[in-house]
Amino acid sequence: MANIAAMNTGLYNPFKNFDFLYKTCFLSGKTFNSPVIQVPLLPKWLLEQAGLSGEEQIQFLDESIRSYNTLVIPVNAEINEQFLNPLEDKIEAAFAKGYDAVSTLPELDLFNWIGKFLYGFVYIEMHSALRKEMTADGLNMSQSLMMKFANLNFMMQNLYTSLEFEDFTPWSIIVVKLENTKTPFSFRDEINTLTFSLKMKDFGIIACLQDNGTNKRYHQDIINEIKGKALTAEQFEELSARFYYSAYLFNRLPEYTFMPVEGTTYIEAMPLRGNMTKPLFDVWQHKIYAQVLENFWKPWGYVVFEIIKNPDEPMSFFEKPYLPTAG
Repeated sequence: MANIAAMNTGLYNPFKNFDFLYKTCFLSGKTFNSPVIQVPLLPKWLLEQAGLSGEEQIQFLDESIRSYNTLVIPVNAEINEQFLNPLEDKIEAAFAKGYDAVSTLPELDLFNWIGKFLYGFVYIEMHSALRKEMTADGLNMSQSLMMKFANLNFMMQNLYTSLEFEDFTPWSIIVVKLENTKTPFSFRDEINTLTFSLKMKDFGIIACLQDNGTNKRYHQDIINEIKGKALTAEQFEELSARFYYSAYLFNRLPEYTFMPVEGTTYIEAMPLRGNMTKPLFDVWQHKIYAQVLENFWKPWGYVVFEIIKNPDEPMSFFEKPYLPTAG
């Protein structure tokens, strides 16, 4: 496996010197020309649209509990003004209008915005870990996970520098319409798989940020089935559960080559199959899927026993479930 600290991509690599101490810009590493400022991870406009005060709390991996309005990431002021704020303005305007506008956003904009959100949590987690361990050597984190996080950061640098994806997209993103046009804001994420979901108003978003579109293809049948339909709350959570579970089953670590040419960095995806003969996903098991689903359906009180009353056909709120074949 490549050593990410030694990778010469021409892009900023925060994992080279473990720059997670709020001294440099999280995205560019730049500290010169303009100061580094602290930017809210959950932007003010999102809290306002969601009807939140900012005092709501979230628990981190180290079991610390912090309120939304204390979560910040360091950004070069110039990059924030010229590149990140315009992205926020674009997402804010779409979210204000709802599904019709969100569904027409370029996927790259959604990738960058969700990426900033998820990577922001990674940054905060890394900062907490470094503060406790005091040295990068003490961090108990796998090389593969650091590579995944570093690749996400590299790709997000398209926001301020010229970067091209060569005949691939590194993400799976779907935007769906919701029946309840006044769905309360909520989100969830799984940092290890870089999976994210959000729902509010009349739309829901599900994203896997480092799978080269594989999870979307894996669930293509159900995606085709729901096209143009508004989902109930239970259906959206069921669809989300499928993506979170399949992201867990996805058994490849996508690798990329970075080629700087005349001011533009071209990113090419290495073949996922490589020299491995086993499928891209580990075997789908209804019993484990039911455990995931139980968690997503917690508001309605469905338990594993009900969900897999029929072990071959787990409970579903879709008329045609199109579940993956179980092993």
